[in-house]
Amino acid sequence: MSVHRLALGTVVVTFILIVFGGYVASSESGMGCGPDWPLCNGVLIPVLHGETLIEYTHRVIGAVLALLVALLWFRIRRSSAEDRVRRAADGAAVLLILQILFGALVVVLDLPAIVITLHLVIAMVFMAVLLYLWRATRPVSRFAECAAPPAFVAVHLNLMLGLMLTTIALGAYVKHRSWGLACGWLGCHESWLPAGGAQVVQSLHRLLAFGGAVYLVALTAVLLNSVRCRRVAGLRARGVLAVVILLLQLLVGAATVATDLHLPWAVAHLAVATLLFAVLVEFRIWLHSSR
Repeated sequence: MSVHRLALGTVVVTFILIVFGGYVASSESGMGCGPDWPLCNGVLIPVLHGETLIEYTHRVIGAVLALLVALLWFRIRRSSAEDRVRRAADGAAVLLILQILFGALVVVLDLPAIVITLHLVIAMVFMAVLLYLWRATRPVSRFAECAAPPAFVAVHLNLMLGLMLTTIALGAYVKHRSWGLACGWLGCHESWLPAGGAQVVQSLHRLLAFGGAVYLVALTAVLLNSVRCRRVAGLRARGVLAVVILLLQLLVGAATVATDLHLPWAVAHLAVATLLFAVLVEFRIWLHSSR
């Protein structure tokens, strides 16, 4: 298997691990192995049923990911990859170790919301680094005879990624503080304005999500109108794809609240958000490699 395909496989497993982690949280199975780590209920392989099966499966996926990252790091280190690619591989290894440590803290400290939130943020950054390794280990596509896209595109994508990561982190915090229903889909129950910490934080999460949606749609509209060269069709296609996923995310978010955080919708909400983040990260990396 080529390093490029190995990197892609590692990205896919990371995505699965993040989404399955959301399933663990939404099904309230985070303590399915008790307060033990790395053992599960005091043994290496526990009796697999109910919450224990769910939590243990999450740990197994994490172990598979660790093996893949170790192999990817070894293959890149043994190859003739550029220094920047080697540094990115080192960064991925460090982030994985940090992620494992935070995963252990989540269990040992009995699921504190802030630690779980940081656990998710590190996972997102880790996935972004893996996406970079995936792009960096394939032939670089160029704009050929066309001018590069306007510099503002990269600047706004950086801002968009920062905004989205903040929104995801805030959403995770809301979820793990059990504040997901502090407000209804429109307004905060008997009032249009939030009152109290839970409603304020949940409303801020929604405000950031809405602001990010408007931001992304506006940026894509500008791209469609300002980039005319056929050689950069990938630029427009990525913008349109991101908007489509964004609209899906808004619909799933509304359904999640309307169904009182029903498990499938809650997991889908995280899955689509993670996919959107990955698409935007790949968009930014592709833009950098094409300049």
